Order: sequence, then structure tokens, then C-alpha cells
Amino acid sequence: MRLDSSNYDPMLGWTHGAQMVALNMQGHAKFLWIMQGMFRANGGCGYVKKPDFLLPAGDHMVFNPSAPPPVKKFLKVTVYMGEGWAREFRHTHFDRFSPPDFFVKVAIAGVPADEARKQTKAIEDEWLPVWDESFEFSLRVPELAVLRLEALEYDTTGVPDFGGQTCLPISELRNGIRAVPLNDKKGNPYKYVRLLVRFEMRSA
Repeated sequence: MRLDSSNYDPMLGWTHGAQMVALNMQGHAKFLWIMQGMFRANGGCGYVKKPDFLLPAGDHMVFNPSAPPPVKKFLKVTVYMGEGWAREFRHTHFDRFSPPDFFVKVAIAGVPADEARKQTKAIEDEWLPVWDESFEFSLRVPELAVLRLEALEYDTTGVPDFGGQTCLPISELRNGIRAVPLNDKKGNPYKYVRLLVRFEMRSA
């Protein structure tokens, strides 16, 4: 039972073949972002076809997300740099007396074996941070996986300041360098903030 506006992880339903998963649209946080990312697939029309392995089959095999198949794909994500915060926010929005210290979280949402979280180092006192860091992920069920990118500003109080986020369906990623726009906590796109990222997908 939930008494607040938080959300549960929609992957729990999707990986077990649920046709519809209800979320609280007031709960603007990670799980709602993942839902928004999943439904960016198929042109963002609001309908995403269920993967074939979750559809009824003649042999009546049931997909078990806790015992997924071997690794199918490797995804390498290189986060080069970010821009746009200086135009999007007041110069005192993140730090009152100095430029911000941005870092980026790179995470995979999916079946338990695919879940992973990594992050860049924080670049101190820089509105135009350059990270040039790469992370590789092993994917067993890429059809259900979502890539989550979240820009944060390091704060000495221990609670980072939010700098933008986006979630992307891995099934629709294409190899190459992309300028990836970031969104606010409600999922609305910022006008200027974006990350320069390279995606490299290869078969296992």
C-alpha cells in the first residue's frame, strides 16, 4: 500500500508480461522517467509492442526475468561533454559563489541481470563540462532495457542538485554520436541543456 505519490518500478510488471502498468503521474522521479523512456519507442505514439518472448507460444514456455538468457548485446556509452546550463539557469542556481560541478549518472533499467549504475567524475567549476568517459554494459534482454542519463551537480551538503535527465529505449538506439536533449523532473525538455554522447552497440 502506498499513501504518497511515489511510484513502484514499472519493470516489475513489464518483465513479467503485464499488458498495462499504472503509474502515478504526480510522482516525478526515476520510475516515471523510465516509463516515459520506454514509451519513446515506436515514434512516441504511446503503443509499444510486447517482445515476442512475452507472447503466448505453442510450447507454453514462460519467460522468467530472474533467469534471463545469455548476454545478447554489449552497449558502450561514452559521455563526452554537456552544455546549455548557463543559458537555461541563473548563474546562482547551483552554486551561489562559483560555477557548478557537474557529473552524469549512466544507468540501465531492465531485468535484474541487466540493471547497472555508473557515473562520471565531477568536473569542478565548469558550465561546459568535458568528461570523455566510457562505460560498457552487458545486456541479456535489450528488448526491455532502458538507458537512463541524469546530470547532477555535486553539492558539499551530500545531496546533489538536479541538472536534467532523459531515458531512452535501448531497442531504438543507433550507433553514433548524438546530442541528447535533457528534460526537467516532469519530463519536459529543456530548451538548451544537452549531452554529447556516443552509443556503440555490438552483438555478444
